[in-house]
Amino acid sequence: VTQVVDIMRVNVDKVLERDQKLSELDDRADALQAGASQFETNAAKLKRKYWWKNCKV
Repeated sequence: VTQVVDIMRVNVDKVLERDQKLSELDDRADALQAGASQFETNAAKLKRKYWWKNCKV
């Protein structure tokens, strides 16, 4: 019985550690998504800017 309890404690510790890692990964994914969105916006603005610049030349 004590072996089972010890194994379960180890398993619970692993689950908690995994949850923390998943939470960190989720935060990093959110930051990456925000960066990608900002990049897309800036790229569109830059594209328009140079399109107009080419039209004026």
